[in-house]
Amino acid sequence: MKKIIKGRNKHLASLNPRRHLKYKICVSGAAETGGCSMDAIAKAEAVGRAIAKAGMVLVTGATNGIPYWAAKGAKEVGGFVIGFSPAASEAAHIKTYHLPTDYHDVIVYTGFDYDGRDLIVTRAADGIISICGRIGSLHEFTTTFEDKKPSGVLEGTGGAADMIREILTKGKRGFGKTVFDTDPEDLVAKVIGLIAKQEIANHNWHIKLGLPEQQA
Repeated sequence: MKKIIKGRNKHLASLNPRRHLKYKICVSGAAETGGCSMDAIAKAEAVGRAIAKAGMVLVTGATNGIPYWAAKGAKEVGGFVIGFSPAASEAAHIKTYHLPTDYHDVIVYTGFDYDGRDLIVTRAADGIISICGRIGSLHEFTTTFEDKKPSGVLEGTGGAADMIREILTKGKRGFGKTVFDTDPEDLVAKVIGLIAKQEIANHNWHIKLGLPEQQA
């Protein structure tokens, strides 16, 4: 696995050791961006582009705001986007929840409202990236933290993303698999590196137990 170095990484796709599966990265963020930084939307699009250029699948909550703009960024460079809707059908997604359907290749209608959808979307991804965000985004982050999954926080985008470092510090449980950055592409590279490290550990579990490979 290529070492993650400081600075802009132009070869994100080379960080993925998989040949048969693609990493799935969820972008979590505020559906209402009024409380986000002025450049949060542009940075969300940049994160989406970086995920797509790395050959990864972008996962969203099939909603407005930050996840929507990340999906737009991914689709503009040929990426693949899966959305998990809180609604039980396309009709409810559009008419009841007033959510968009563009910039996605697949939308799964979960029928579990926002709180249940949050759990599904984080469990469906190999890692998440938090951009700005409100209470729902914080819920997605804490779920990911409890699941011990890689999580990236794009600081300087406002909202929950700029509170997470302090929350983890005061929570006194360490930072787990959480990484921080202010640059979209560098943050994506860090998250991919954490996912790859976890995958290597998953496939080499028998070595830690001292078992021969044929028993794995």
